[in-house]
Amino acid sequence: MTKKKISKQLKKVYRLATAKDFEQLKKNRTDERKAHHYCQECIGKLGLKMNLFAVEKAFDGSKYTFFFTADGRVDFRQLVKMLVKHLGVRIEMRQVGIRNQAKMCGGIGRCGRTLCCSTFLDKFEPVSIRMAKEQSLSLNPTKISGQCGRLMCCLTYEYDTYVHLKKGMPKLGKQVQTASGRGKVIRHNAICNRLTVRLEDGVEIETSVDQLNKSTQSHKG
Repeated sequence: MTKKKISKQLKKVYRLATAKDFEQLKKNRTDERKAHHYCQECIGKLGLKMNLFAVEKAFDGSKYTFFFTADGRVDFRQLVKMLVKHLGVRIEMRQVGIRNQAKMCGGIGRCGRTLCCSTFLDKFEPVSIRMAKEQSLSLNPTKISGQCGRLMCCLTYEYDTYVHLKKGMPKLGKQVQTASGRGKVIRHNAICNRLTVRLEDGVEIETSVDQLNKSTQSHKG
């Protein structure tokens, strides 16, 4: 397997932060909390269907960016007017997806580790229910969904490996010949190269793919 070269441009460092910079940063954080509270009040007054979850103030104080999620488009023109009048600076409203919200807010996944999207994932890859099926995972939405409510990003990590390992395995539901008789494949254990077969008398047995191939060849012979 060839190593994939990762080329990510790092931001330029202009100088070391001073005590004055840290004081400014502390002040910005306080202003962000106040702006968040005021914006929430305005949203309630206007009856807007939007979920405000973060506010960022530019370091020099020239702009506020309000991040929110919503099911559809939101007419926030009146909201922006109220914010500009109250804060006296440029206002940007940014609607993002539910996954981006999880990435920005962070949290702990069901694995007990910090969310992948808030630590090392640069972009979101497409995730489908087929990936869970291929890995023989439970299809219960509560077990394969992340904090954002969408399918977990980690379902993509081992998907290609499972697809590769299952290439030589008979599909689920296929009739096969085993040393104990004919039966139907009902489960895969791709990592161990084994599968479970339900025989015609209802008994379930586990066998390796190699043993299954030998039984098939012997039966043909």
